[in-house]
Amino acid sequence: MSKTFVFLLALASLAVTTPVAPEDIQATVPIVSTFNFIDGKDLIQRDRARIHQLRSVGQQKKSAGGQNTPAYNQAVVHSALVGVGSPPTPYSLIIDTGSSNTWVGAEKAYNRTRTSKPTGSKVGVSYGSGSFDGDQFLDLVTISYKLTIPDQSIGVANKSKGFNGFDGILGIGPVGLTRGTLQPNRSEFVPTVTDNLFKSKKINYNSVAVSFVPTIGLDEEGQASGELTWGGVDYTKVEGKITYTPITRTFPADRYWGIDQKLTYGKSVPIMQSSAGIVDTGTTLTYIASDAFARYKNATGSEYDEDTGLLAIPCAKFGSLNNLHFYINGQKFELSPDAQAWPRIFNEAIGGTNDKVYLVIADIGDVTGTGLDFINGMGFLQRFYTVYDTQKRRVGISRTPHTFRKVNVPGGRC
Repeated sequence: MSKTFVFLLALASLAVTTPVAPEDIQATVPIVSTFNFIDGKDLIQRDRARIHQLRSVGQQKKSAGGQNTPAYNQAVVHSALVGVGSPPTPYSLIIDTGSSNTWVGAEKAYNRTRTSKPTGSKVGVSYGSGSFDGDQFLDLVTISYKLTIPDQSIGVANKSKGFNGFDGILGIGPVGLTRGTLQPNRSEFVPTVTDNLFKSKKINYNSVAVSFVPTIGLDEEGQASGELTWGGVDYTKVEGKITYTPITRTFPADRYWGIDQKLTYGKSVPIMQSSAGIVDTGTTLTYIASDAFARYKNATGSEYDEDTGLLAIPCAKFGSLNNLHFYINGQKFELSPDAQAWPRIFNEAIGGTNDKVYLVIADIGDVTGTGLDFINGMGFLQRFYTVYDTQKRRVGISRTPHTFRKVNVPGGRC
């Protein structure tokens, strides 16, 4: 059985069967987790390379565009199967809310078909710890059996680095990040997959929502770990209401899915006053400004662990850990003690030991005031449903059935 036929069978199974509202969505697409373990220090180093690239936009004039966009650096990589061409060739693409170009060719070569149209432009994106350069094509892109996009702009890598095991990136960030990625027309924008789905009336609302579940164990390798929903909200994944907050006005966070938030710990210990940062699927940990990180370290009684580069507490003290509160547009979202813990089943994979609990809150490397003072990475996103609303320039966040689920330190015991 050919891989293309298997892909087409998979597309046929993606019809929406659960009630959704208020917008008319057309399909949900499963997200697959792949484990890509590196030691803790290397994980942080790669995350910080991505953060540096994110911030480098702030060193340019706003008119210069966002050609330096972020990288994927995750220990657990989340991807989706996307078809390109006719018949569609399936590509495993990393889902990235922090970049906006969609491209293929890192592992599996681009298969030119009757729908492939070279544009004559060159395209390239630097991702901090990875990059690609190649040619720009227009081609038929198949997201699901209902969502097909003729003449979608697709980058085809001639060379790439940092994407072992994956074919490229599915960029679902704001379209402004594509400016400066094309040669010779550096001022040109590259329409995103989400924008073109809306423009072609395949979806009735210009948004994409992302749902994850917490990482539990090695048996989840290659299994569905969430979903992408284009054009609306799947309320079967939501608990309570969705809080929408406008894109921050603070540069450079305003280039991305940037929001304003403040943090407190426990009953009311102040950690970070209202600051600008981003929500990002491509960052493994959740990062906060250095001064806020020092307050969090002191409040939790944790210590820096030389072996992993993470904060750690003895198992015996885990029960004293409190919730970390994220205040977003007046609504409080709690990151429980279990959600603040690195999955203990993977302690050894990051160079740790089983008698400690390692925390997923890390130091961003600069004090508050840079315009990018936090990154709500996968440690946050696995506990909350998020909506990336291009139409109204806002981000939606809600609790899910997994927000308070105990998976990393079941029952609060080591």
